Amino acid sequence: MTVHSKTNHCKIVDCTIRDGGLVNNWDFSVEFVQDLYESLNAAGVEYMEIGYKNSPKLLKSEGTEGPWRFLDDDFLRTVIKEKKHTKLSALVDVGRVDEADVLMRSDSMLDLIRVACYARDTAKAIELATLFHERGYETTINIMALSGVMDNELNEALAMINESPIDVVYIVDSFGSLDPDDMRFLVEKFQRTLKNKRLGVHTHNNLQLAFANTLTAAQLGVELLDASVYGMGRAAGNTPTELLLAKLTRPEYSLRPVLGMIEKHMLKLREKEEWGYLIPDMVTGTLDEHPRSAMAWRASEKRDQFTDFYDKMTTPEVFHGK
Repeated sequence: MTVHSKTNHCKIVDCTIRDGGLVNNWDFSVEFVQDLYESLNAAGVEYMEIGYKNSPKLLKSEGTEGPWRFLDDDFLRTVIKEKKHTKLSALVDVGRVDEADVLMRSDSMLDLIRVACYARDTAKAIELATLFHERGYETTINIMALSGVMDNELNEALAMINESPIDVVYIVDSFGSLDPDDMRFLVEKFQRTLKNKRLGVHTHNNLQLAFANTLTAAQLGVELLDASVYGMGRAAGNTPTELLLAKLTRPEYSLRPVLGMIEKHMLKLREKEEWGYLIPDMVTGTLDEHPRSAMAWRASEKRDQFTDFYDKMTTPEVFHGK
């Protein structure tokens, strides 16, 4: 047994296309997605989240989004011509997916469907995820914005999930405001309540703590770890996939293929698009606020006026970028 064997139960879920798509309106080329799949597969990554499976008729489509925003099974077959070790995942939001758009797993390219919800919508999320479970998929429920959920509401949500057939329950740090002590508290709470469920974690890097929080969760037994190549994700971004490949101790993991992906695609993309640790995102993380206000500020002419942004965010009438 090695010193680091406490993380060899972990699996990586790479969210570059799905969460990174929030940065560039899912404008990834087919070549980019194919190269990412090949590099993740060569690196030993277990899951690639290839986009959202939401339904355009239930979520106002602007018509400008890339195809990874509303995944189509026929299209996916043309992109991933040969499924390898790395499984494919998609995320849906409660109220934004038509169940008729989701095939039986035996007819689909997808292996894992994750249902994102706020704690108040847990019952709806269970109903949806149970349906996907019955269609043969691996399933997760991702409870978002946990930093703002009252304890009694969370207890009720977890009790409901505990009675469901859902495979994995996610701790999601939507605002990037948690630290490793908070993460430890939440993981232990979920473990106490959800005796027979596996756990996952999704972190954001507003306070430069995404990787630390993910490692803390991993060392406590959390199994599915969300990450993205070069940290690409909304606003402050996510735990970088390459850091997990370098740090976790699964012998099948290899860092080199993902470095090749960064070299070939991510450096150019980073010149065009903005993500990662930025002061406005740090401010919203510190204040436990949604990152939309920081993103709006970065899109304005005042983008680098950090003290103004801080003053607006800390007045009683909280600024929301409108």
